[in-house]
Amino acid sequence: MVDTIKVSAKSRSTAVAGAIAGVIREHKHAEVQAIGAGAVNQAIKAIAIARGYLERDGLDIACVPLFVEVDVSGEERTAVKFLVDVRGTFTPKVEAPSAPESAQA
Repeated sequence: MVDTIKVSAKSRSTAVAGAIAGVIREHKHAEVQAIGAGAVNQAIKAIAIARGYLERDGLDIACVPLFVEVDVSGEERTAVKFLVDVRGTFTPKVEAPSAPESAQA
C-alpha cells in the first residue's frame, strides 16, 4: 500500500509535485489528500506540476477526486483525496516546422 501524501495550504507545490512524481515512478499510483480550499489548491497545482515532471519519463497521469472522512485529533473532517494513476506511455507532440509564408500560396 502506498502512503498518502498529505498537503496543507502552506505546502510548496513544487515539493509536493516531486513527491508525487517519485511515488508514481516507483508504484505507478499515488494518493494525495487535502483538507480545505487552500490545501486543495496546492494539491491540484502539485499534480499539474508532477505531470510535467513525469512527461520527461514518458509517463502521463490522471487523477480522480473523491471525498473521504478523516479523523484529525479526534474530530471527523471531510478531505478531498486524489487518486493519481499512470494513464499509459506518453509521446510528446513534436510539431513539424511550417513552411515560410513566401512558400505558401
